[in-house]
Amino acid sequence: MQDREHLLHNEKIPKLLLRLSAPATIAMFVNAFYNLIDTIFIGNSVGELGIGALSIALPIQLILTAFGLMIGVGAASAVSRSLGAKDYEKAHKVTGNAFLSIFLISIVLMIAGYVFMTPLLNLFGATDNIFLYAKEYLSILLLSTLYFPFTLTCNNLIRAEGNAKDAMIVLLIGALLNIVLDAFFIFGLNLGVQGAALATVVSKFIALFYIIYYYQKGKSVIKLKMHHFKLEFHILKEIVTVGFATFARNVAVSLIAIPINGTLRVLGGDSAIAIYGVIHRVLMFLYMPLFGVIQGMQPIVGYNFGAKQFNRLKEALKLSLLVATIIATLSSLIGIFFPIAVFSLFENDPNFIEAGAYALRIVIFCFPLVGIQIVAAALYQALGKALPSIILSILRQVVILVPLVLILPRLLSDSLLGVWLAFPISDFIAFVIAGFFMLKELKRIQHIEKQMTLEQIL
Repeated sequence: MQDREHLLHNEKIPKLLLRLSAPATIAMFVNAFYNLIDTIFIGNSVGELGIGALSIALPIQLILTAFGLMIGVGAASAVSRSLGAKDYEKAHKVTGNAFLSIFLISIVLMIAGYVFMTPLLNLFGATDNIFLYAKEYLSILLLSTLYFPFTLTCNNLIRAEGNAKDAMIVLLIGALLNIVLDAFFIFGLNLGVQGAALATVVSKFIALFYIIYYYQKGKSVIKLKMHHFKLEFHILKEIVTVGFATFARNVAVSLIAIPINGTLRVLGGDSAIAIYGVIHRVLMFLYMPLFGVIQGMQPIVGYNFGAKQFNRLKEALKLSLLVATIIATLSSLIGIFFPIAVFSLFENDPNFIEAGAYALRIVIFCFPLVGIQIVAAALYQALGKALPSIILSILRQVVILVPLVLILPRLLSDSLLGVWLAFPISDFIAFVIAGFFMLKELKRIQHIEKQMTLEQIL
């Protein structure tokens, strides 16, 4: 424990951010790559309807995993701050409460998923042609709900200890195995969308065993005892309050699929839904390095805020902003200059490729601006300030994007263009607001720092 605390407290920020971000970035990049491969395999084996099925099922998956991320991120923030403040007993209690609560939540989620599967698929815009494929996929995938949210929670807690390497290994096991099993089940056994779902269920289950190994072999700085598993309301409240921003962001991404898929179903049918499905997967892939950066940033910010090392906090924040902006800018160039090459990976139909490339070039135009949005929300989350983080997390996806998706198609002669334009416009507006929030918080931190300096002088 002391070695990891020493790193968070003393190691040079660029080296520390790289140490914590690189494993998370690599793991999340590979994880997003498996999602792309999943869609590419389905597109080349099942076709447009298969891609559409994954597009409809994805929002439901995000809602289910949002609970694991909420508990994991909220608990990780509390653990980081507790370790920084040398409150080790609280760090143990937070971990125990996180484990037990996500286990209970997972049971409820799996049951609810099967009970409400049909209305959910209809709600998220499944056409008659896509519905059967989506139901086949989701019927198998829901089995992983029993344990995958727990894996996500543990992964965040492992990273909160400063042990990014083991957190990376968990994600890598699941992602790499998923890619191999995808090829075997989809092409080898010709199972189509069922094969894709089965590959996910099996690979995520096997990844769980590394987490069990991590805690049983004493690699964790947290040594849990039975009394740590007692649910305490004030701890659960802190976990959920801080983690709710992540939950809100994931649920928001899911809920915007309702108006977007509904609009696309009317304006472009199966093909338009499939195009959005590809774009969504590509964007998820491009977001992963950004999420890797902030996952490295958050333990540094949380620990050094608790330790009142404000210079280190600000240095980590500024460096994270710079790296995130560079990554987002380079990522956007792929969609702007090579959209045809991107869509050619998923389908052979020239009309589908042309329409998809046109849409991708528009949607990704303001992607360089998303770095500050993500870092700003992560900053508030690391500091335990839930409300601003929640606002920033849902700002782009719900408050700005949804109204634009509903309004712009009515104002333009090319209705589909209105849907695609909603994305860069919402990115720009959210960028301006996130910048304002971040500057305000930096001023608050500087004020606290000045007060501490005056107290030391007096």
